[in-house]
Amino acid sequence: MGITGTDVAKEAAAMILLDDNFATIVRAVREGRRIYANILKFIIYSISSNCGTLVLIALAPFVGLPLPLFPIQILWLNLLCDSFPGLALAVEPVEKDAMDRPPIDPASGVFAEGRGWFMARYGIFIGGLALGLQVYALKAGYSWQTMVFTFLILSRMAMALSARSRQLSLLQLGIFSNRQLIGAILLVVILHACVVWIPSMNPVFATEPLDLKEMGLVLALSVVVLLVSELEKAVLRRKRLP
Repeated sequence: MGITGTDVAKEAAAMILLDDNFATIVRAVREGRRIYANILKFIIYSISSNCGTLVLIALAPFVGLPLPLFPIQILWLNLLCDSFPGLALAVEPVEKDAMDRPPIDPASGVFAEGRGWFMARYGIFIGGLALGLQVYALKAGYSWQTMVFTFLILSRMAMALSARSRQLSLLQLGIFSNRQLIGAILLVVILHACVVWIPSMNPVFATEPLDLKEMGLVLALSVVVLLVSELEKAVLRRKRLP
């Protein structure tokens, strides 16, 4: 006890309660779990999203497709998506069942408990969708590079929403329970829209304005990423039911 405890007890203690309230331990554990979980959420979001871009760039030349992204687009992609949504995930509220989960094994790494397979799986999935979009848009005569570029932006926003929890759905979490993340996503969308639809920005980022059909296809594929993630969560919750 920090207030009533003796100096000898304080020196021998591994932990000192400054307010002499044992409930502080529970609050500290809850906050520690929230911080640790939020770090993992950012890592899952960042690695799975970047793996998708890596899969696309690596596979496109091997199947005879032109380079899907220019360096300036890759820079914009990483600068935009790894900053605002990543910071917003850091303030994600603690999940309702956080204190019901078993203690965290200090020896477990980032890729433990299926997280590595999750990141690889969704990286391949997003990269495969982007590659398919590039093939289809090229054959259809669409603005394929801007479509792929925009899809990678929006698919990352879908992954940011998905990374909020590996167990609970968006409805269970509450769509607006993390208003900072919603604001970050809106900011990313607005900034990228400027790159796509402001004529003076097109030469800088090698983009072209997308029409409704092109944008609709990009948006639909991005929603698919979120829906697949939500479906997987529903299956996992069902398996855990007694």
